[in-house]
Amino acid sequence: MSSRNYQKNGAKCGRSDENAKARFSTWLREFRTRALSHGIARSTLETVFRNVTLNAEVIDADRHQPEHVLGPDSYLARIASPSRIAKGAARRERLRDDLVRLETAFGVDRDILLGIWGAESDFGSVMGTFPVIEALATLAFDGRRRDFAEGELLQAIRIVESGEFAPESLAGSWAGAIGHVQFMPSSFLDHAVDFDGDGRRNILDPASPLDALASAANYLAEAGWRFGARWGLEVHIPVGFDFTLADPAIRNSGTTWRLAGVTAIDGATLPENDDAAILLPAGAAGPAFAVFRNFDVIRSYNPSNAYALAVGHLGDRIAGGEPIRVAWPDNGPPLTRTEIRRLQSKLNDRGFDTGAADGVMGPNTAAGIKRFQSAIGLPPDGFPTRPLFDWLK
Repeated sequence: MSSRNYQKNGAKCGRSDENAKARFSTWLREFRTRALSHGIARSTLETVFRNVTLNAEVIDADRHQPEHVLGPDSYLARIASPSRIAKGAARRERLRDDLVRLETAFGVDRDILLGIWGAESDFGSVMGTFPVIEALATLAFDGRRRDFAEGELLQAIRIVESGEFAPESLAGSWAGAIGHVQFMPSSFLDHAVDFDGDGRRNILDPASPLDALASAANYLAEAGWRFGARWGLEVHIPVGFDFTLADPAIRNSGTTWRLAGVTAIDGATLPENDDAAILLPAGAAGPAFAVFRNFDVIRSYNPSNAYALAVGHLGDRIAGGEPIRVAWPDNGPPLTRTEIRRLQSKLNDRGFDTGAADGVMGPNTAAGIKRFQSAIGLPPDGFPTRPLFDWLK
């Protein structure tokens, strides 16, 4: 489908199409005024918006977020696939000297950089082809997070105005992320670095990932990465464990967790100098992990437990680490967003407060599920299984 056309299989043609284009043109004029007030030059605005129109593919992608969410096992299998592990190991060997230089310069372990690179763009093979200015303008006009998109649009224009990228070369995801490590424009301006010394922070260079990896390392270093410390490790949870303690907000020393019966699944000693939280990505019946401060640093890159787990695990596997040992439970198909909203509503009706019924599994929903599970004699792991959902129905 052409990105220059506000159409989709003929469904948005004719008068509605013209109305949308007219409203976008009006918005664009108003945005130019706001951009001028932020110090953007009029000539820059003329350059960046010369060929920009409303992008139907971006609107479609934003409005039709997947109803069906991947379960943690499927998500990890996709991010840390055998082919991606092999590809990452080959990159690790090929870039060995450069990765040592990155570790020395930024104090960030090479394998976590490879994990992020693999998760974000499959090692540079999927960096996106959407015109970033057009994508962000479309989202700022017609998107779920318009203020955020407009802020990122301003930053993308500043990148062009700095001379680092021409507008036609600034391409990325439909959401506006760019390069090997998929930085949003604001992250580029705040954290990108020129590591190869050519005078450009070229995180989009298909021939070299060095600036991109250095930029990700700089991001993680500024977020507090601890060199040589683990992000997490798989652990064994004993019978009779108090599952209300399995909460990202509850952190204890290795000694405290050992006294509670938690042990590393490979027999290693839990680190004493780094407090850990217990993460149960598939509930009490699945694998368990002790996650440390570096796990939170990965989450600063993308605030998702599943993402941080996948990045950390991919990095470990690239370095020769073992697969996850405990089998993932068969909980049936993961709940859809609509079903999670129904679950939240049912729990709220019964007095187990989950906050707003928004279809998002946040800490309030997990807490409400835990209280309900405790009330009916189930392990309070806070995980929304399909049997639990069916029981509530």
